Amino acid sequence: MGFGFFCSLLILSLFFKHFTCQLPNTDGFYVSNFLNKIGSNSSLSYNFPGSVCSWVRVKCDDTKENVITLKASGLGLSAQLQSLDVSNNKITALPSDFWSLVSLKSLNLSYNQISGSLPNNIGNFGLLEVMDLSGNNFSGEIPATISSLVSLKVLKLGGNGFEWSIPEGILSCQSLVSLDFSSNHLNGSLPDGFGAAFPKLKTLNLARNEIHGRVVDVAEMKSLTILNISRNLFKGSVVGVFQGQLEVIDLSKNQFQGHVSQVQFKWSHLIYLDLSENQLSGEIFMNLSQAQNLRHLNLACNRFASQKFLRIEMLLGLEYLNLSKTSLIGRIPLLANQNLKSLDVSHNNLSGEVPISLLEKLHFMERYNFSYNNLTLCDSGRPHTHKRFKLALALTLSVVCLLGGLLLLAFSCRKKSRTWIVKQPSYKEENISGPFSFQTDSTTWVADVTQAESVPVVIFEKPLLNLTFADLLIATSNFDRGTLLAEGKFGPVYRGFLPGGNHVAVKVLVHGSRLTNQEAARELESLGRIKHPNLVPLTGYCLAGDQRIAIYDYMENGNLQNLLYDLPLGVQATEDWSTDTWEEEDNNGVNNVGSKGLLQTWGFRYKIALGVARALAFLHHGCSPPLIHRDVKASSVYLDSNLEPRLSDFGLATVFATGAEDEIVPPEPKSDVYCFGVVLFELTTGKKPIGDDYPEEQAANLVSWVRGLVRKSQGSKAIDPKIRETGPGYLMEEALKIGYLCTADIPNKRPTMQQIVGLLKDIEPRATV
Repeated sequence: MGFGFFCSLLILSLFFKHFTCQLPNTDGFYVSNFLNKIGSNSSLSYNFPGSVCSWVRVKCDDTKENVITLKASGLGLSAQLQSLDVSNNKITALPSDFWSLVSLKSLNLSYNQISGSLPNNIGNFGLLEVMDLSGNNFSGEIPATISSLVSLKVLKLGGNGFEWSIPEGILSCQSLVSLDFSSNHLNGSLPDGFGAAFPKLKTLNLARNEIHGRVVDVAEMKSLTILNISRNLFKGSVVGVFQGQLEVIDLSKNQFQGHVSQVQFKWSHLIYLDLSENQLSGEIFMNLSQAQNLRHLNLACNRFASQKFLRIEMLLGLEYLNLSKTSLIGRIPLLANQNLKSLDVSHNNLSGEVPISLLEKLHFMERYNFSYNNLTLCDSGRPHTHKRFKLALALTLSVVCLLGGLLLLAFSCRKKSRTWIVKQPSYKEENISGPFSFQTDSTTWVADVTQAESVPVVIFEKPLLNLTFADLLIATSNFDRGTLLAEGKFGPVYRGFLPGGNHVAVKVLVHGSRLTNQEAARELESLGRIKHPNLVPLTGYCLAGDQRIAIYDYMENGNLQNLLYDLPLGVQATEDWSTDTWEEEDNNGVNNVGSKGLLQTWGFRYKIALGVARALAFLHHGCSPPLIHRDVKASSVYLDSNLEPRLSDFGLATVFATGAEDEIVPPEPKSDVYCFGVVLFELTTGKKPIGDDYPEEQAANLVSWVRGLVRKSQGSKAIDPKIRETGPGYLMEEALKIGYLCTADIPNKRPTMQQIVGLLKDIEPRATV
């Protein structure tokens, strides 16, 4: 092979990844690791101490933090380089002899800034099995020499500017398992024989291009499970697409025709189906009830014949249903779908009363839309029932925008020729224009973007969704106050339900940041890779103008502050993502987690304390450099659907900070230790950190009160009476002593979080968490 590439200057405008758990986070590590993976016969050692910027063959920028030049000539390199990953950097170009690395089996250049055309000598990489060039600025035609890459299993070229048609040479890559050409400028039709060429293909994503003609013969792709060809110009019959064992089918925004009632398909594998905005006709699927695993169904904006409401009562897992503009007539039946979170039946000819059982579910849904029908909201024989619901009505003021005004239902029902209920717009407008301004009780924030659909939303584990800022607008009712969960340290937090079944909490920064968009994106993607059973996972992000928006999994059982102090419905503490779910009658078999439930036992509170300690120990000792939380408190601790404690907002202080705080008080782990001690005191005493009733007159807050009692060996007086009889009292006193150590005035006297985990295990060694 040619190693001319290593005999030249490798100019990498790298800002090496931060917060990579379990690995040293230094430029020295990455440069050394890069060379060691290549292999060398040189006697030089790449693990010597000192700053990487002091190395003879390395040049750094003026900050002495970032490597910009690595000279690797004359080092006796001999090994066959098989894998190269320099993703998520700022590389803008590659040396001309880069493409001589013919021994490569895996190449990942994704999410850089590489521009220009892809050279023809890409065909030299005959051994390549994985190639990911997504998220760059490549342009021009995909080279025909791609036909030489016969070993390719994964090819990702999405999110670039490739033009013209897909080359016929791709048909030679018959080992492909995953193919992604999404979000380019490809046009023309698919090469003849496209379907038959890929018997092993499992994932095909051609979304957001201008490809036309008839769709591929899916029947010949015998392994295909995920098909996304949305937002193209495909036409022809849709019937032939339903083949094999497809789990995801997205054909939305094309020109497909045909009678879907003729589809014969093995429905049991299907999870996601979107046929919206096509030209489908006839009746809707006759055997859809067999899709037992279906979670997302969108048939909106087609030309179906007039028909009664679909029979979907057997689709018990269905979460998203959009039947807008599908020519439905008659009454809405009883819907037994307990998991339904989003329902749109607008622009039909439905009539009669909305079933009481459905009305009762509406306040649990994230969005619903019954507008442009002939529905009434009341059953004249049961007016007393509706006094309990006080459902919000909204009047549609235009065909484009649905503006709501709250109305209380009358004691006696009045039939109206046209009545609308709108909780959240569930249609998408093309080219939604900005800038967008939003207001809460305490702040105003602006997303300075021109077109909402041009700003991508990154969902780490569901890239096929192809979401944009427009989807966030829809999911949060244009960031309406009705979806506002809280206003925290960095800005407001909204609740939303994204397409694809993602129930999320959307956190918006409104106080500025020192990071550029690319730096913020890199940090957020690094945080998204940090996984731990006791951390609230970061699901994705969006960079809308100057606003950084973090997207988290929604925590169904609320936060510790509300649960511990039994705050009533409607009282939202800072960072409260849930105010009502702990009052539900059934929550995975646990009734009322709050005042009369598990939280009133020492064992469950201990479980929460140990879970939070483990999360912090992981951040402090499992990540390099240590990741300091800086905002540990009861309202940052959540319970997931399995009642496992999870700590939220890790890493945001780094991504969203302005830098001023660090100049005044440099962050260090022992500040988190102190805050954990406060949470441990709260769990053991049941009292708030400030503003509660502390029996000792000299105690100004919880910490001073408990520390005073522990010093006098009277810690038992501080134990919450609600849990006193639910476990050994001496273990609860030991927990207070651990909190005492955590809250020492001198930081150096506080234990580490690893030590705290050990201390907690010692006082409840048989606990299973």
